[in-house]
Amino acid sequence: MMKSHYDVKDFAAEVINKSFNVPVLVDFWAEWCAPCKMLGPILERLAEKADGRWILAKVDTEKMPEVAVQYKISSIPNVKLFVDGNAIAEFVGAVPEYQIERWLEQVLPSKFLKEIEKAADLLAQGNTEEGKKLLEEILKSEPENQQAKVLLASAIIFSEPEKAGKLVADISDAEYLEIAEALKTFERILQLKSEDLDENPVKQKYLSAIADLRSQKFDEALEKFINVIRGNRHYDDDGSRKACIAIFKFLGEEHETTLKYRREFSSALY
Repeated sequence: MMKSHYDVKDFAAEVINKSFNVPVLVDFWAEWCAPCKMLGPILERLAEKADGRWILAKVDTEKMPEVAVQYKISSIPNVKLFVDGNAIAEFVGAVPEYQIERWLEQVLPSKFLKEIEKAADLLAQGNTEEGKKLLEEILKSEPENQQAKVLLASAIIFSEPEKAGKLVADISDAEYLEIAEALKTFERILQLKSEDLDENPVKQKYLSAIADLRSQKFDEALEKFINVIRGNRHYDDDGSRKACIAIFKFLGEEHETTLKYRREFSSALY
């Protein structure tokens, strides 16, 4: 069984190399530091509770000054989280236990990271059903995993827009906010019916654009949404503009369809 915490003697081997297999939380401390002595037992207790999801390494800055200089330790206690050889997050000072737990929830990579990467590859290869099954299993164990939520919502948005919308309703991670907003836009527009819309010369073109979007005919949908913008920019509360932006975000800024229609879209607006 892996030790939950230990004193570091070889930083490269025991922190950098080890962090490629398991996240390593490094406690930079010194014997003379009173706050360090308050924080140390808290970190050790949390490491025991972590059950191997991460491990704690303790670095005495008096004994390893070169490491302290390398990682710009100017005040202790200083706690850094190492993943794949890099320090990805830190805090300074004797922080209360509940705050450390909350911080760890935010910064620790998912224990299902490799499975999520596999699911993303399956979806990219068009193996949607297998990718969805894997993501659903991950979310059973880790229901608040925002990356898995966004991936699954992206996979089902055109077949199950309401379910997809619920998955991304509470996304807060800045990394996934844009795609979550795009999916919310799709959720609303894909569920529109003819009777939900005001009568207007652009109405049929708008409904046709939505039908193309539902069929993932993005080029055709963009052409029609842009034509609606030219005919009635504010129809359905600016729905065509929002739909175009959502398509661009969903496909990505470097996607050929995004690059093809970005200028035409801007021209229609201005």
